[in-house]
Formats: sequence, C-alpha cells, structure tokens
Amino acid sequence: MSDELVFYTHPMSRGRIVRWMLEEIGQPYRTKLLEFGTTMKAPAYLAINPMGKVPAIRHGDTVVTEAAAICAYLADIFPQAGLAPAPGSRERGPYYRWLFFGAGPIESAVSNKALGFQVPPERTGTVGYGSLDSVLNTLEGALSKSDYLTGDRFTAADLYVGAQIGWGMQFGSIDKRPVFERYAARINSRPAAIRAREIDDALLKKK
Repeated sequence: MSDELVFYTHPMSRGRIVRWMLEEIGQPYRTKLLEFGTTMKAPAYLAINPMGKVPAIRHGDTVVTEAAAICAYLADIFPQAGLAPAPGSRERGPYYRWLFFGAGPIESAVSNKALGFQVPPERTGTVGYGSLDSVLNTLEGALSKSDYLTGDRFTAADLYVGAQIGWGMQFGSIDKRPVFERYAARINSRPAAIRAREIDDALLKKK
C-alpha cells in the first residue's frame, strides 16, 4: 500500500491551514490544486470529498477532510514532529478542548459575523457558541495565561486556532486585541508558517 501524502487545496482557502501543518510535520507531500466550482465539483474530487470543498488529504488509502481533523490526524500519524501531547497524557484534554473550540465555537461565531448574522441576545442559549464576545473573551483569557493553548509548547491546536485568529483579524471578523496580536505574531514567525505562506502566496500570483 502506498503511503503517499496528497494534499487537495486552493491557495485562497482553509487549505492554507493544512499547508502550514504539512510544513510543520516535515514529510514529503504532493499538492493537487483545485478550482472553485469546477474541479472541486468534478466526480474525481467528489469521490474524495462529497462536499466538493477543500482542504482534504489522502494518505495511502486514508482520506481526511475538515482542517481541524486533518491537523489532528497528521499530528498523531507523525508524532516525531511533536505537535500533539502523547496519547493517554492528561495534556490531551486541553489539546482536544481547543481543537474542538476552534472547529466549533470560533468557526461558527466568526462565520456568522462575516455573514452579518447576529444571534438575538435572548436566543444565545440556542447556539453552541453563545455569542462572539463570549468566544473571544474565553480565548483571550486562555492566551493571557500562557504563550500557547496547551501548556508551554506549540501544538496543532495552536496552529489551527492561531490561523483562525490571524485570518479573522486580517479581515475584521476578530477584534485586534493585544493578546491576539502577540499570539499571532509569535506563531506566525515559525519557519514552517513562513514557508507555507510563501508557497501559497506564490501560487496565488500565478493565477
């Protein structure tokens, strides 16, 4: 069975998160660029992801979609990169917490803001994230106590959540709070983050 790692993406998508993760793990991978509305909706790719969206990876016969899931999978499959606490350790608790916080409350709250949707104050109990302020205050509180979300070292949870913070501040869907700016600057200065940006930015220039 082939262990080839294939990355399906577009340089202006959440695929940028996975690109960063792939650069962090330091394993060879092949990039397959797709276009919105055409090759993403073609039968060949729908067999990989029936949603017709990127990112996705194929690792041998294993297919993983959803950026947070891909980050978690790669961190576990390539433990030598040191991007996840050891299985069975109690540090897995906060690690899972913040990965799922990023994929759930942050993603939902920020997306709704970008779409101009606000949950009525009397209905905050009906949505998992409550309110955007509650989400951002919770995140700010965590990052005020430590440089990283899971103890004193960078993990895939920081990569996933940090990418969302950086993207949100860039496009105005997340407040430019000092804690967020310091955190984003810290993790975005990592060599793998720089390489990933350079690769995707170069791809955008070719379009």
